[in-house]
Amino acid sequence: MAAPDLAWIDPARHLLIAGPTASGKSALALAVARAQGGLIVNADALQVWSCWRVLTARPSAADEAAAQHALYGHVTPDRGYSAGDWLREVEALRDRRLIVVGGTGLYLTALTRGLAFVPPIPAAVRLEGDALLTRPDGLARMVAGLDPLTRERIDLRNPARVQRAWEVLRASGRGLADWQADTPPPLIAPEDAQRVVIEADRDRLAARIAARFGAMLDQGALDEVAAMLPSWDPARQWAQAIGAPELVAHLRGEIDRATAIERAVIATRQYAKSQRSWFRGRMRDWQPVGMV
Repeated sequence: MAAPDLAWIDPARHLLIAGPTASGKSALALAVARAQGGLIVNADALQVWSCWRVLTARPSAADEAAAQHALYGHVTPDRGYSAGDWLREVEALRDRRLIVVGGTGLYLTALTRGLAFVPPIPAAVRLEGDALLTRPDGLARMVAGLDPLTRERIDLRNPARVQRAWEVLRASGRGLADWQADTPPPLIAPEDAQRVVIEADRDRLAARIAARFGAMLDQGALDEVAAMLPSWDPARQWAQAIGAPELVAHLRGEIDRATAIERAVIATRQYAKSQRSWFRGRMRDWQPVGMV
């Protein structure tokens, strides 16, 4: 494969690369790092987990040897991990040129727009919210209990968003919109970075997704999932890896291999669709580039 033309990339600034899964983000980041220098920093919430290398398409050992990488596979499954945790870790790396690459829109927008601090929600409040939402009038009661400013700003038809806002107000006595108004300056200001988002042709991306999942299986993805089967808990963050639930179902004898592959590929395409929606809605000022 011919080396990509990198003349359009400014080596004097940080480079932020967004794009849907399987669009070639990591290949572009590696090419830039090898040609221009810089530390490749993961911005994919699924690639932080130590238990998943193959299943989340983390850089290979050869790629890691070719250029310096950070924040890949460094979080063990027994821990929680948030966008705030990620930002704090990126802040510690800012003394050099960064090539931040990933598909988690929340990480990338938090990096360039700032992230509001919201106090952690006590378990008792979370349980209270869960119980309230199971009632027929639970969502309506939560909406009615929100402060007016937050009620104006969130999607009131989204139970998860409403419950989150309700819990914040219940736990802190302060509305979510009020907390968000105190958002600090971004860690990397727009003028300090070249921000690019890979625009993917849907059909071409779908073909790549299917081919990549087949390659993952050849490289040991099923073995990775089997190793985590004894501690499998679909509610845990690490268990959200795309394709993991389908492979777990196959290993448990609930579906055959072909069905697991078909469902995993569909789930990956749906994930890519949600990523593209985030980029279109919240990252319109990023520079669009074609698939690598």
